[in-house]
Amino acid sequence: MRRTRVDSSSGHGKLVRDRIPQIIREDGAEPVTYTAGREEYRSRLRDKLGEEVAEFLEADEKSAPEELADVLEVVRALAADLGVTADQLEKIRETKAGERGGFADRIVWTGNR
Repeated sequence: MRRTRVDSSSGHGKLVRDRIPQIIREDGAEPVTYTAGREEYRSRLRDKLGEEVAEFLEADEKSAPEELADVLEVVRALAADLGVTADQLEKIRETKAGERGGFADRIVWTGNR
């Protein structure tokens, strides 16, 4: 299992999954944590999305699905923070796909004539 590491020298910490403090305790350490306020939470979720996308982009084919699942977890948390359920988000995605299509056809646009 991958362990979460926090750069304690920065003093800024990072947003972690809910069970990470418990996992750290099970490993014999005592985590130092606090609960972010709403604005900080939103900001940290956005940072986390960038972090998870970067990890996905660097992943090999074997680890890419796990990294993509991490991206999805953050997207769902961002949606929930905006008051949007997973079902609502999926309906928005379906509507956009119906209007503009998806990406299955692998079309690359290079401009207009």
